[in-house]
Amino acid sequence: MNTPGHYVLNLALLGKVFNPQEKAKAKIAITIGSMFPDVPIFVFYLVTKFIQRLPESQIWNEAYYDPSWHNFIALSHSIPVTAIAVALCLYFRWKIAALFCGSMLLHCLFDLPLHNDDAHLHFFPFSDYRFISPISYWDPQHHATFVALGEVLLVLAVTPFVFKMLETRIAKIILIGINVVYIVGYALFYAGLYRFFS
Repeated sequence: MNTPGHYVLNLALLGKVFNPQEKAKAKIAITIGSMFPDVPIFVFYLVTKFIQRLPESQIWNEAYYDPSWHNFIALSHSIPVTAIAVALCLYFRWKIAALFCGSMLLHCLFDLPLHNDDAHLHFFPFSDYRFISPISYWDPQHHATFVALGEVLLVLAVTPFVFKMLETRIAKIILIGINVVYIVGYALFYAGLYRFFS
C-alpha cells in the first residue's frame, strides 16, 4: 500500500479512539505512526540513488534484497515487534504512544497481503519467513491494476470521515491533495491514460 493511503486509512480506523482532550496529539501520533514503517525505505532509496548512485534496476532488484538493507527495513515492518510495543504502551497507559505503535501495526497488517516478491520480513526478528502474496499493490504482473483500484476506492470512501476529523485548513488541503494524487496516479499509471500525454 502507498504511504499516503496508510495515513488516510489509519486515521479513519484509529481517529475515534482518542479522547477529546488529546485530539491534536493523538492525530499527530497516528499520522507519524502510519508513515514511520516506510521511513527506512525512503532512507534506503536516498542512499542508494543519490549517494551510491545506483541505477533504478539495481536499487530494486539487487540492493533492496541485500540482507543489511532488508533487515533495516524489516524491523519497522515487524508485526510482532509493533504488537509488543502496543501491548507495553497499553500496560503502562501511554495512550499517545499506544496510538503511534498501533498505527505502525496497522501499516504492517495492511502491507502483509499486498506484496509479492518484494515482501517484507513481517515476523522479523523471530522468523525470516516472508509471505509472498499472489497480489501486489504496484506490480501489474500480480494484479496491481485491480489492487490499486481497490486502494484508490477505499481511500476515497473513508475520506469524508477523515475530513470531518481534521480541524485545520492545511490538513484538509493535504487530504484532498492525497485524493487527487491517487485518482490521477491511477489514471496515468494503471489505466493507461499516460499514452494521451506522451
